[in-house]
Amino acid sequence: MKAVTYPDFSILLVDDEPDWLGSLSLTLESCAGISNIVTCSDSREVMAILDGGQVRLVLLDLTMPHLSGEQLLEQIGEHHPEIAAIVISGLNQLETAVRCMKLGAFDYCVKTDEADRIVGAVLRAVKMVEMKREYQEMASRIVSRELRHPEAFAAIVTADRFMLDIFSYVEAVAKSPQPLLITGESGVGKELIAKAAHSLSGCRGKLVTVNVAGLDDTVFADTLFGHVRGAYTGAELARRGMVEEAADGTLFLDEIGDLSIPSQVKLLRLLQEGEYFPLGSDLPKRLKARIIVATHQNLPEKERSGAFRRDLYYRLRTHQVQLPALRERRGDIALLLDHFLEEAAQALGMKKPTPPKGLVQYLATYCFPGNVRELKALAYDAVSVNRERMLSMDTFIKAIEQRQSQCAPTGAGASRQNPFSGFDDLPTFSDAAAFLVLEAMTRASGNQTLAARLLGISQPALSKRLKMLKE
Repeated sequence: MKAVTYPDFSILLVDDEPDWLGSLSLTLESCAGISNIVTCSDSREVMAILDGGQVRLVLLDLTMPHLSGEQLLEQIGEHHPEIAAIVISGLNQLETAVRCMKLGAFDYCVKTDEADRIVGAVLRAVKMVEMKREYQEMASRIVSRELRHPEAFAAIVTADRFMLDIFSYVEAVAKSPQPLLITGESGVGKELIAKAAHSLSGCRGKLVTVNVAGLDDTVFADTLFGHVRGAYTGAELARRGMVEEAADGTLFLDEIGDLSIPSQVKLLRLLQEGEYFPLGSDLPKRLKARIIVATHQNLPEKERSGAFRRDLYYRLRTHQVQLPALRERRGDIALLLDHFLEEAAQALGMKKPTPPKGLVQYLATYCFPGNVRELKALAYDAVSVNRERMLSMDTFIKAIEQRQSQCAPTGAGASRQNPFSGFDDLPTFSDAAAFLVLEAMTRASGNQTLAARLLGISQPALSKRLKMLKE
């Protein structure tokens, strides 16, 4: 399997001392995992290399024969302003450093600095280049609203404009090494978005999914980081953690809002340091996976209450997607129903039944607390018990009537609020009834049978009231 290079753009090291080039290359790879490195010992060749378009960061020696670092810095600023440059000098000279920064250098380092100083400058520059590229990519994708890889979202059935905008955003940030936070109610399709982001990421590794809900701190650490043999009683064999399983791929942590505070600290360290320790080991391992997390919890509210760490929350929300509930995209109900009926019929070895007239309008009046997952379950249940060419509407009505209580407000205001409580002038009984009938007919798209069900009256009674309104 071909080794994965980091970052996905080239870093050019320029110095007339080949030994220094070799030493710096080894330092960057061993200390930061940076392996996509190109070296050049002749400053006259630098601009031709940059013209190739693969380089996005240059480390320039200041004093070289032929062309100095400052001269190259000017040429880079003129011909390749998109390329970041770090100047590395043998001398710590303030005036020279200021001149270089004025010429557009990202940073100025001294060769005698500790390796951590130079490595840190390179990592900061890499992140800056990545963030700049991500911003430009997001801006162009979101403005154009065109998907380059719509096949990545084939599993998500929708024609909703807001959902399509989300697809554009996910496609734009899919290659980012930063975390992606997916929020939304249960059943809205968070895992499908995670799968789409992984498929678009270009990562050669696999998508590893871990539901962290209910994991205590020890189990969480063992699950993610693994352990060495003898780490604790009963650990007779070493175990690879999910972070290692997801190497060169994506680690998807579902229900992240349920993590305990100690587990949140461990996750924060993993993201900040980019390394972790298997249980019982003193040797760190590097994080080589993209992190995607999801939750149905209200993280801002949990952060305000102290149940979720603020630093972790802001680290996770670098890229964020909020998926809408099904009741916020009711226009997709017809598409989803048709899709699930087809899917259920194939799975059960049956012919796809025809949905009755008015079913979509009836479903649109329901709040769907279980969202798309609940609609899928309703469709599968209806198909499994159906024996006619026409699908029975009664199956849906019975199931939804049993669940309607879940749509009611909760807490102290569980009982329905009086819609007339804020009125200065109350409508007459006949006016109130007329408004109610008209609203029911609007919600039912003119279907009297459905409107009567919404009002809790018979269809003849509704028909009588409609005739009265026309008189």
